[in-house]
Amino acid sequence: MRGKGAMGAAVGVNLFALRSHNTALVLDLLRTAGARGISRLELAERTGLTPQAVSKITARLREAGLAAEAGRRASTGGKPRTVLRLVPEAGHAAGVHLDRDELRAVLVDLTGTVVGQRRAALDLGAGADAVVTAVAQETEQLVRDALGTAAAGSLATVGSLLGLGVALPGPLDHTQGVLHRVTGFPEWDGFPLRDALAERLGVPVVVDKDTNAAALGLAVGGEGGSFAYLHLGTGLGAGLVIGGSLHRGARTGAGEFGHQVIQLDGPVCGCGNRGCVEALCLGAVARREVGEAARVLGEAAANLVGLLDIDLVLLGGRTVTADPSAFVRGVGAVLAARARREGGREGSREGGVPVRVASGGVWGVAEGAAQLLLAPVFGRGDG
Repeated sequence: MRGKGAMGAAVGVNLFALRSHNTALVLDLLRTAGARGISRLELAERTGLTPQAVSKITARLREAGLAAEAGRRASTGGKPRTVLRLVPEAGHAAGVHLDRDELRAVLVDLTGTVVGQRRAALDLGAGADAVVTAVAQETEQLVRDALGTAAAGSLATVGSLLGLGVALPGPLDHTQGVLHRVTGFPEWDGFPLRDALAERLGVPVVVDKDTNAAALGLAVGGEGGSFAYLHLGTGLGAGLVIGGSLHRGARTGAGEFGHQVIQLDGPVCGCGNRGCVEALCLGAVARREVGEAARVLGEAAANLVGLLDIDLVLLGGRTVTADPSAFVRGVGAVLAARARREGGREGSREGGVPVRVASGGVWGVAEGAAQLLLAPVFGRGDG
């Protein structure tokens, strides 16, 4: 099985060495072609590259074990064309979702297909050492179970493993992998989570907010245009995709959706402010007033829609998935009512922006975390 020994070690190294804009274009077309494959001529036509350039790129990909022949296809003239396909098992990425009280981890192949997953209880307030140890242990066990590797002490010997993406509540610095004052857990302020995990595991690590990771996964998975992913679980946040690209903001501060104040004399929030939508929404959930929680979430979502003029609102998180129809119905009703008052929008559902539950369910953030590693390989600079 790929991923064992020296031969497996070469695959991951080669994948990073081969990364370039043109190679990413070819890899992405191989990925989207699926098992049916795509010919070199089609690759040249769709990328705008010369046939010679495509031949060189595909030769390197085949040598690295990332592409293989998928048979031959009839041509309009001359001999049948050889078609190539991506080798999904040639590369893997791990994704970990750190929530306040649990950890979810997935391992995906190059197509984003989940090949392994784990779930464990977690106390995000237990301290950096305990959390880093938990992430390391669960990731190592995940890789052992899914790939059948020894992976003892370091994952660096697992050649097909591109690295680990970690998604957790913000705020944080995505570029440096450093956490800030995570709401409710100020002790994390300034902790270099990316470097700590990279040193522990021996593989590249990327850290981002849970909502950003989920939104990236949705965009890579086919959600187009501009949309907001609203995550309601133990907290509330948003991931924003504008014009097909993930929007983090200059300091990874975009999407702090849960801490917009909508009631000046409202209850105290964990962030220290009063009347934050997160506090109001979670308070209603605690009272088992799901309809009220959905209405509050809808009012905040309507503010976001009015500000950014987005095409779609996607809902996710444990609290949403526990009663998805109630949240879709409640949020949708508020958006539709706001649209009617403001004149509506041409082509929109019932005069409002469409609302639906995001794909991926409770594992969507972890799968998106894995895309933090995979997306750049296929030319998605959002990763």
